[in-house]
Amino acid sequence: MGSPQAATVPLSVEHSMPIQQARVSQQPGQTLMAVGLLGLGVLALRYGDFAMVWQPAPEWLPARHAVAYASGILMLVLGIGLLFKTTASLAARVLFPYLILWACLKLPAIFVAPQIEGVWLGLGELTLLLGGGWMLFCCLVEVSPTSKVRFLAGESGMRAARILFGLSAIPVGLSHLVYSKATADFVPAWLPFRLGWAYLTGVGQMAAGLGVLFSVLPWLAAAAEAGMITCFTLLVWLPAILRAPKERLNWTAFFVSWIIGSAAWIVAQNITRQKRNAARERTA
Repeated sequence: MGSPQAATVPLSVEHSMPIQQARVSQQPGQTLMAVGLLGLGVLALRYGDFAMVWQPAPEWLPARHAVAYASGILMLVLGIGLLFKTTASLAARVLFPYLILWACLKLPAIFVAPQIEGVWLGLGELTLLLGGGWMLFCCLVEVSPTSKVRFLAGESGMRAARILFGLSAIPVGLSHLVYSKATADFVPAWLPFRLGWAYLTGVGQMAAGLGVLFSVLPWLAAAAEAGMITCFTLLVWLPAILRAPKERLNWTAFFVSWIIGSAAWIVAQNITRQKRNAARERTA
């Protein structure tokens, strides 16, 4: 999943920016994330359950169905909240810890079977989502300088969110290589060289993660990752829904992929803003 030293690589000064300049409209990523939350919320209420393998709440959880319904209602409320300027900050404030809790559901598997790449894939997908939610939190929420959690916000928070995002893309891309045959089976049949696409997207995702992590054209790397996830959503899961519209897995996978893609777009658009702002400062 990358070397431990990678997490301490300092981000280039040229990408720093005043946080108040980041607190502008987070479109389109914010709206895309809202749509994803609304979709997953509806599914949670429809089935009285969590988002299958992407939200692995343990079976022994007390009042599991009630908690699943509550989670669905929360996602609906957060999705609606992100759609309006007056409530977006509060929604982002609640969404961030919710995504932390969501990602933590994958941690037990890491301790049980750390040698299985699929376990790191599952965690990587959710920490990709967390990276975008964290970036949104930093951009929309003002934290008091005296707050004990101020290190999670502002420029330090944005830096950490980028590092998490970059690290997360690596095991996700690696899974395309380790499970190349399974990945190729998801490639649309009308595309030639399906196995080649599996390898290409895997290498591309790892390269995107490293680009963000080490500030090598990070805005382009993040946008490439977001574009790939969006393509997976529209080319794999949307046709699956059209083929079997009553299949719960297809709808769940579509909205999970959608919301992870939206998180990637949030990271990409904010790295782009940092780049533009640095350019203005150099020419001022």
